[in-house]
Amino acid sequence: MKILVRVKPSAKTSEVVKISEGQYRAKVKAPPKENKANVELINAISEYFNVPQAQIHILKGLKSKTKLIEVIVKQVSVNRGGAH
Repeated sequence: MKILVRVKPSAKTSEVVKISEGQYRAKVKAPPKENKANVELINAISEYFNVPQAQIHILKGLKSKTKLIEVIVKQVSVNRGGAH
């Protein structure tokens, strides 16, 4: 899935918040220097969607506050147990 993320670097806390379908706002502690904010953003999105960092790619906006990000979410079937 592709999402649009507005990033606020050098924030006091790191968090990801859903604004609307496909749009998110993220705060990261890292400064926007030497790709540090992008690395922390990928980590925060990884935790938010519970996917490995390798499944998250910044498609557009490497040097911008607004980024187009692809999150590869594999469908998983959940076995909830119980009687059949």
